[in-house]
Amino acid sequence: MTEPARRADRPPAAAHPLLAAALRYAANDWPVFWLGRTKRPVALCPPCETARKSKTPHDPQTCGCLTCHGFYAASTDPDRIAAMAAAVPRGLLAIRTGAPSGLVVIDIDPRHDGMTSLRTLIDRGLTPPTRYVRTGSGGLHLYYRHPGHPVPCDQSIRLGPGIDVKADGGYVLAPPARHPDTGRPYAWADDGAQIRDMAPALVDACVAEIRRPAPTRPAGQPTPPRSGGAISHPDRLMSALVARIASAPEGRRRVTLYGCARGAALIVAAGHLTSTDAYNTLVSACDAARWPWAKSTPNAIRDGFAAEGVTL
Repeated sequence: MTEPARRADRPPAAAHPLLAAALRYAANDWPVFWLGRTKRPVALCPPCETARKSKTPHDPQTCGCLTCHGFYAASTDPDRIAAMAAAVPRGLLAIRTGAPSGLVVIDIDPRHDGMTSLRTLIDRGLTPPTRYVRTGSGGLHLYYRHPGHPVPCDQSIRLGPGIDVKADGGYVLAPPARHPDTGRPYAWADDGAQIRDMAPALVDACVAEIRRPAPTRPAGQPTPPRSGGAISHPDRLMSALVARIASAPEGRRRVTLYGCARGAALIVAAGHLTSTDAYNTLVSACDAARWPWAKSTPNAIRDGFAAEGVTL
């Protein structure tokens, strides 16, 4: 029997370890994509860069370009993945986290005392044994199944010093990519282990500040003040969202704004803020950060609101 014909644009997987791994992940329904030689997304192609600078940029989620817009380019299509590998031959392999892959990854960074924090989480029962990766920086990536409702991906959602949540709106470097600073590979530490469900306490810890249900109030009772109620510190949470917008790097502004809009929508849903006030606060934050005005700005906010069932 002759070997099946191989597409001309697909290099042999055996000759490209990252491609071979990417195809295995894709077969497991994990969308993958390529980063540049750092952990940053590949630069936009000229048409996408022109669109980004225009007043009517296109939606990155619907963009058909091969490597543009970071994790929006993630795919499980073998031919598309092979084309990415060929286009960025010295790039880094990444997995999109969150609902698209069904993954939440707990990132343990030893440089910021993450191992000490991990021991605390283990003692609290938050991190049951699951499949994990040893990272190129000497840390760990603990892989869990996504619980099926939004889990924020943000460094301000802390389980302890040196621990971050990589979930909706995020990505992680994937084995056998090498850390851009240390040169050491990311590697599965327990290839035969299963990815487990998140412990309920871990889910609660990840979303506690923005997803506590609003208490039932008798008809006619006024909405609680913004300083208390269903979300412990809504003013602090909104300030954190504004700070995220202020520090968002170019190329990740739209996805950052979408995530912030979802967080703001949860504050609205909890009764601490009107949707109009939340919208105006987010727009003002973009203006203060000197983001160029674009149609995608209000669209990202509306999309984030809609994802949480909030309308303007």
